Amino acid sequence: MTVIPIGELTHRLRLERPVHAAEAGGGTTVTWSLVAELWGAIRPVTGSEAVAADRLESHTACEVWIRHREGVTADMRFVLGRRVLDVKAVVESAGRKRYLRCLCEERGR
Repeated sequence: MTVIPIGELTHRLRLERPVHAAEAGGGTTVTWSLVAELWGAIRPVTGSEAVAADRLESHTACEVWIRHREGVTADMRFVLGRRVLDVKAVVESAGRKRYLRCLCEERGR
């Protein structure tokens, strides 16, 4: 398994979790709450483009590597400036609790 050198964790990322609030009409509203600011590395994996609703949408799959942290789940997201990376899966690096590799998707702006 690939291990990332600590010196490559150069991006200051916001880790956010969804907060669901009930609306008067019976629906829910999703807002995002800051869990932590942490250092991470972003590595692109694949990319694609497709036409949806008469506009071009791009999707980029990437890995976000962070130091091991309990409680990171697939419903969270990372934010770097205007970039939003939705977490799709969380993989512990070699079972040693040193790093987490988060498989993410970034949608085109």
